[in-house]
Amino acid sequence: MDGNHIRINHWLLPLSWLYGAGVRFRNLLFDAGVLHSRAFAVPVISVGNITVGGTGKTPHVEYLVRLLKDSFKTTVLSRGYKRKSKGYVLAGDDATARTIGDEPFQMHSKFKDIYVAVDKKRCRGIEQLCADKPDVDVILLDDAFQHRYVQPGINILLIDYNRHIMHDKLLPAGRLREPHGGMSRANIVIVTKCPDHLRPMDYRVMEREMDLYPYQKLFFTGIEYDNLTPLFGGNGRPLSSIGNDETILLLTGIASPRQMQDDLRKHCGNIVPLAFPDHHAFRRADVERINAMFAEMSSPKIIVTTEKDSMRLLALEGLSDEVRRSIYTLPIKVKFMLNAQEKFNDYIISYVRKNSRNSILAKSQNDDKSDNRNNTGDRTRTISFRNNRHL
Repeated sequence: MDGNHIRINHWLLPLSWLYGAGVRFRNLLFDAGVLHSRAFAVPVISVGNITVGGTGKTPHVEYLVRLLKDSFKTTVLSRGYKRKSKGYVLAGDDATARTIGDEPFQMHSKFKDIYVAVDKKRCRGIEQLCADKPDVDVILLDDAFQHRYVQPGINILLIDYNRHIMHDKLLPAGRLREPHGGMSRANIVIVTKCPDHLRPMDYRVMEREMDLYPYQKLFFTGIEYDNLTPLFGGNGRPLSSIGNDETILLLTGIASPRQMQDDLRKHCGNIVPLAFPDHHAFRRADVERINAMFAEMSSPKIIVTTEKDSMRLLALEGLSDEVRRSIYTLPIKVKFMLNAQEKFNDYIISYVRKNSRNSILAKSQNDDKSDNRNNTGDRTRTISFRNNRHL
């Protein structure tokens, strides 16, 4: 793994030690049973990370949605980071990025045949979901690795290839949410954003460096891009259609835009980055800045943004007609390396099928039938014994 992207603020290390003591104490309370994790009858799969932002949670949750939605009624439950609403919200036709958050709204917009809900208190959210939607077969928890009040059936931990947690430090000196030992709670560990040029030996080195327990499964994924999609209507275009004479204004409000910028350079050498903080709420001044920067660029030119950012840009007023005609989203998907996709898929589907409500109900009915047969046999033996006594 490449540790060059990791920046440690050494002068903040004393605060990191204090933060780490608090996190370790909290985990100890859960491990000792003082604080309780709750399991649910419906299959629950958690996708999260051990660092702050930028590991690819949303594309991996979307991968699970695509994998499961045709066979199981699938639900995504998220915190709804930076939304303006409170409490539990089930996304409906009137949902926006403001009411449920940009990432949940992205999934709600893309997958019309699933449920999307948000609630900071995940136990309450699961309870309410199961009450509102009794047909739910599986719940995907987005960004819930540290939310230990829920005990998921499968805990998936994502680690960025470009920022190995072994080289990182706890907040605020680094970007770790909790110490390295928290990895032990994961059933599956996925190293994300792996480049295509890795050799088999590179994967073996990473596997030794991860030093996982025997019960944990390790996978590696990379990123692949779909066609550019116009945000405000029009025809899409493949990345390969971008000419060398074309200029891209790369508009992002994500934690780690560097890889997207590097990948776009393979198609276009003229890239002008315009980066905002993660989950940035665009304001009037930002609109004026976008309009001005794009107007100053020489043609031919386009604007490329992420799907997550596009959810907030959709409702933004004041974008010039030129900007609206020229802005495209760049959808991304995950791809499994080392031909491990089928192995991952089988593991997930097997868990959901085995733990679905229908399977549990069928098992319960079979157990009841078995008990009834045993009781019937006992009664038959009792009657026979009584009859024999009269012979």
